[in-house]
Amino acid sequence: MEMKWKKVHRFIVFKIDEASRLVTVDKVGGLGEGYNELAASLPPDDCRYAVFDFDFVTTDNCKKSKIFFIAWSPSASRIREKMLYATSKEGLRRALEGIHYDMQATDPTEMGMDVIKDRAK
Repeated sequence: MEMKWKKVHRFIVFKIDEASRLVTVDKVGGLGEGYNELAASLPPDDCRYAVFDFDFVTTDNCKKSKIFFIAWSPSASRIREKMLYATSKEGLRRALEGIHYDMQATDPTEMGMDVIKDRAK
């Protein structure tokens, strides 16, 4: 996976194309982008998957990186769409290498930076 080894992307947002039922890339965030850009790219009424590369420094002053898989399923999205994303999640998750943590979020507070920092410890 490019995110883990080459460090060329900060995040990738995936969506399922309704016509073809294929998972496609919706947005790619470069290294200069961060969590705020990822959160802004998730629509308030549509489901998405996201992979986020979180860099941090431990209490021992070691630089570390953890990759998060986020299943975004907001309350305002259609039930049919939620079901499609729920049934497709594991297939995509298995295809991605290097994922450290899974998160399910229905609103921004469930995937906030404080939640990510807490999980990455």
